[in-house]
Amino acid sequence: MADPEAGVPFRKGHGTENDFVLLPDPDGALELTEPRVRALCDRRRGLGADGVLRVVRGLALGDPVGARCAEAGAEWFMDYRNADGSLAEMCGNGMRVFARYLVEAGLVTGAESTGLLVGTRGGPRQVGFTPEGEVTVDMGPVRLGPRGAALVGGRAFEGIAVDVGNPHLACQVAAELDTLDLSRPPAHDAALFPHGCNVEFFTAPDAGEMRMRVHERGVGETRSCGTGTVAATAAALHGLGRDEGELVVHVPGGRVLVRLAGGEASLTGPAVVLAEGELRADWWRSVGH
Repeated sequence: MADPEAGVPFRKGHGTENDFVLLPDPDGALELTEPRVRALCDRRRGLGADGVLRVVRGLALGDPVGARCAEAGAEWFMDYRNADGSLAEMCGNGMRVFARYLVEAGLVTGAESTGLLVGTRGGPRQVGFTPEGEVTVDMGPVRLGPRGAALVGGRAFEGIAVDVGNPHLACQVAAELDTLDLSRPPAHDAALFPHGCNVEFFTAPDAGEMRMRVHERGVGETRSCGTGTVAATAAALHGLGRDEGELVVHVPGGRVLVRLAGGEASLTGPAVVLAEGELRADWWRSVGH
C-alpha cells in the first residue's frame, strides 16, 4: 500500500484515561508499520498514547480475521496496536472509544449504535450506549486457567490465568497495591504465557467494589485496561466461590462496571473523543521504517 500524499487525519480519545490515537482508514489505504505506531504513541516525539486504533472496514483489512468478522455482520474492524507496535486481540477501553468515534463521525446510525457489532482479532463484539451516555461492550467469553505467579520487586504474588480474548494473570493483593513498582514488566511463567500477558493486581472486593492496577503487555503500566478489569473481576469472584456477578472496578483513571454471567462478560464505562487533527505527510513518511 502506498503512503498518502496528503496528511493523515487522526483523533485522540480515552476511556478512563487509557488513551488512544484513532486513525480513520475506511478503505485500508494506510501502511501502518510498527515504527509508525511506536512514533505515534511516544509521548515526546509523537502524539502520545497507550495504543493506536485504526478504523477500517473488515473487508478492507486484508486479513482473514477481518473477513470473518465482516461475514458475521461487523462492517467496522478495530485494528488495535499496542504502543510497541505489536498486534493485540482485544481492548475494552479502546472499543468504547472506537464506538464513540463511529457514532460521532456518522459512520453508523443512531439505530445501529444501540446494537453495534465491531470486529476485533478476538472476534466480533457487540457495543451499545447507556441512557447516561456511557458505552457497554460485550467482552465475550471469559475463561479461567491455571494458577501462576507474578514477581515484583523480588516478591511473588499468586494469581490465576484468565483468557479474555487476550492473556492475563490476575493477582489479588492486600494493602501494598499503591506501593508496587510497575515501572518494569512483572516477571511471570513463560511456559504459561509464551506470548506474554497483561498482569493485574487487585484488592479484595468490598461492598461490590475493588481497586486495580495493571501492567499491559507491550505498553507498561496504564491508567486503565478494559480486558484487565474483566480478568480481575473474574478472578475476584472466583476467589469468592462465584462465577457470576458484578463489580465496580476503580482504576487510576476512573471507574468501570464489569458484569459476568453465563461465562461471558460486559464492560460499561465512559469514552471520550477529545481532539482531531492531521499528521503531516512528511512526518508520516519519516517514521515509516
